[in-house]
Amino acid sequence: MSISMYLASVPPILRALTNLRAILEKAAAHAEARKIDPAVLVNARIFPDMLPLVRQVLIATDNAKGAASRLAGMEPPKYEDNETTFQELMARIDKTIALLQTFNPEQIDGSEDKTISLPMHDKTLTFKGMPYLLEYVLPNIYFHVTTTYAILRHNGVEIGKQDFLGKLS
Repeated sequence: MSISMYLASVPPILRALTNLRAILEKAAAHAEARKIDPAVLVNARIFPDMLPLVRQVLIATDNAKGAASRLAGMEPPKYEDNETTFQELMARIDKTIALLQTFNPEQIDGSEDKTISLPMHDKTLTFKGMPYLLEYVLPNIYFHVTTTYAILRHNGVEIGKQDFLGKLS
């Protein structure tokens, strides 16, 4: 049985980002209602050696745009990584969702064995398409969305499992 690389990538990533955006909306409303400086939440961490919420969102969107682009054989667009507010983070998510919506199955299907090179800080990781998607991209996106959720929940934002999962069909 073969897998549709498009169906295994774009729809679940879109869902994760859509739910992440909704969680950030709730966080912004929480901060406003409780007179909390939103920057406190945007820069919050669960533990001092962890990246703050803002970086969690940047990394999730970087993985999302990178995955679809690389699987389609395109160079991922570069973002400035200068977001500092909930509104800017939501706009970044919107931009990433809009990008993902431009891809179609014909661009991504058949990329299971495509060689994917992923530049890192001091090295380049090399994958085949399916392991890249299933073992690197999706776990990374879910990790950073989950960590964003956990940071906000830890800071009292009233969100629950349904916010993470989103509307079920």
